[in-house]
Amino acid sequence: MSKQAQILVIYTGGTIGMVQDSESGALKAFDFKHLTAQIPEIKKFGFHIDSISFDPIIDSSNMHPEVWVRLAKIIEEKYEQYDGFVILHGSDTMAFTASALSFMLENLSKPVILTGSQLPIGMIRTDGKENFITSLEIAAAKRDDGTSLVPEVCIYFEYQLYRGNRTHKFNAEHFEAFRSVNYPVLARAGVEIKYNFEAIHKPMHQEFRILTQLDPHVAVLTLFPGITREVVSAVLNIEGVKAVVMATYGSGNAPTHDWFLEELEAAIKKGVIVYNVTQCKGGSVKMGKYETSVGLQKIGVVSGYDITLEAAVTKLMYLLGNDYPQDRIRKYLKTSLRGEITV
Repeated sequence: MSKQAQILVIYTGGTIGMVQDSESGALKAFDFKHLTAQIPEIKKFGFHIDSISFDPIIDSSNMHPEVWVRLAKIIEEKYEQYDGFVILHGSDTMAFTASALSFMLENLSKPVILTGSQLPIGMIRTDGKENFITSLEIAAAKRDDGTSLVPEVCIYFEYQLYRGNRTHKFNAEHFEAFRSVNYPVLARAGVEIKYNFEAIHKPMHQEFRILTQLDPHVAVLTLFPGITREVVSAVLNIEGVKAVVMATYGSGNAPTHDWFLEELEAAIKKGVIVYNVTQCKGGSVKMGKYETSVGLQKIGVVSGYDITLEAAVTKLMYLLGNDYPQDRIRKYLKTSLRGEITV
């Protein structure tokens, strides 16, 4: 790790920067300067840390593509000045933001680490302090040749570093809030930080650029036993919708009712892309494996393989925003662009 490393911390909001109101007892945000004051240990690092704080800060439940664009533009503007970036973010939608940024930051060769906490950093038992300190260390870590050790968008939480577009939040109470079931962790922090070099994305040597055109005209259709034609039709026929992420059973299975396939086929013929993603947190969509997915394959539903819901939604926004022809979008949906799927 270079002693001259330059790290930029971007504070968007979230529990990590919250304090308890003395009167109401409710959590409220405080100035980012107080956050660094809570962690004097970071002064022992031998690198320079600058910070940018959103004003007003954003609760992660209010996260929006416009914020992703803002983050991407900050990283683009500061890209040459800093060796790595740490984004402090609420955990609820962190996997969506990490996934979106992975697509928006093209040819990334520096770490962008998202982290946060389950308890405010001012509380004695907070998990925020370790998450923040280790994220800084990872963001500054370099190989012997001076290139970044982890040149991709990641989430660091509770001693583990994950590829951002492979994660989902699975627990609202435990410190171990995230999991990456279909892809190995990139690093584990113990006495030392042990990196899984085989799993880490190789640095890109092409020119870095950002792609900020995102199209939010995406919907999610989650299947459940007893789902009615009216519900399916309502989602597929939302005014302006261009793509629907369909959360299916098991390895991509869905009802074989004539009406169900008719509704999907009619939507696809109108130009709506239907992207098949499994409701299971582990495993992959394998269309055609069972009779209950053969019909989907025949009418043009696109397989999402082992992509997460978060990555599926943001990947569609990214592809639609770039105004690609539909055949190219369908091709890219089945292609690993940023290591988000295993094909």
